[in-house]
Amino acid sequence: MEPTRALRRSRRHRMIGGVVGGMADFLGLDPTLARIIYVVGSIASVAFPGLLVYIVCWMVIPEE
Repeated sequence: MEPTRALRRSRRHRMIGGVVGGMADFLGLDPTLARIIYVVGSIASVAFPGLLVYIVCWMVIPEE
């Protein structure tokens, strides 16, 4: 049985708050690719308020 990993803000892959870097670590993605996907998704989708979601995640997700 594989140990469960917790979603944490990254200290190594931090640009601003480490939110997307932590998501990339959790999902096993390259942090740069995850940032590109997040920004493109935020811009392309009117229903996805990327900045607001980032700020909320920054406050809620604990740091590693």
